[in-house]
Amino acid sequence: MRLRRTGVVTFALAAGLTALSGAAFAQAWPTRPVTWIVPFPAGGPADTLARVVAGELSAKLGQQFVIENRAGAGGNLGGVAAAKAEPDGYTMMFSTPGPAAINKLMYTNAGYDPEKDFTPIVLVAKSPLIIVANNDAPAKDFKGMVDYAKANPGKLNVGHPGNGTLGHITSELVQINSNIKMTNVPYRGTAPLTADLLGGQVNIAMDFITTYIPLVKDNKIRALAVTSSQRVTADLPNTPTVQELGFKDFEATAWYVILTPAKTPAEIVNKVNAAVNAWLQSPAGKQTLTKFVMQSAGGTPADAKAYVSSELKKWGPVIKASNIALH
Repeated sequence: MRLRRTGVVTFALAAGLTALSGAAFAQAWPTRPVTWIVPFPAGGPADTLARVVAGELSAKLGQQFVIENRAGAGGNLGGVAAAKAEPDGYTMMFSTPGPAAINKLMYTNAGYDPEKDFTPIVLVAKSPLIIVANNDAPAKDFKGMVDYAKANPGKLNVGHPGNGTLGHITSELVQINSNIKMTNVPYRGTAPLTADLLGGQVNIAMDFITTYIPLVKDNKIRALAVTSSQRVTADLPNTPTVQELGFKDFEATAWYVILTPAKTPAEIVNKVNAAVNAWLQSPAGKQTLTKFVMQSAGGTPADAKAYVSSELKKWGPVIKASNIALH
């Protein structure tokens, strides 16, 4: 009996020490550089924002947050690398909607499941898309686009920067909600799409907003609506949201989230969450997001998880109805 009791006591002490050492580890974190995987090439919006936020955390937490670009397969290569990393807080992912959520709805085998393999830390920001028309299009505003498409199914061409992109599924969501049919025209990125929009080869475009702001201001194209829940008041104060035009709860935005492998200690998750929220509320954070034409998000890890789940619920039926399947 003594031996049995001694064994029990020893086991309990060992378990207690393990728990204490884990807590101490999390409190001391980080003690070495932290890698942030960005699943896209350098220079894009996600990479640019990630580098700013990483610099802020490097200063606040005393260790370097290093960006590692792992592009390919629509972000899935970076997603796999981050998902398979040790859950010790030293590898995280700074992601857009594709790798963080909706790729699992489109790719037959993404190689990981973002809902099961990641813990969301914080939603950093949102970036609206814009719906624009060339100056010769038969749609002078959003209502005109809907009315013309209803009267002439398939005759309006709507360009987007590639199959499976947010521009593509936003186009599908607009058509489903409006009960209209337009002809989707996929491009290989924003540059060729913009050229054809200006040249009149495509009537409408749905894409990230940044490239199109100067073209709208120079009256080279017309802004019909933005897809965020709020107007982009700093740059296009007179451009309405799709919600304002009668489509309640409509939102189609790029968003930027920090994820960590599942089972990462909560103390680490909360430490990064607090640091990012503090930056978002600071004058420097607000100024940065205004410059990048992004809207501040923030909130708790639970808020980030709930938002990712809501995006999957929203886009799942759209992607299924549109038969979007990527390999």
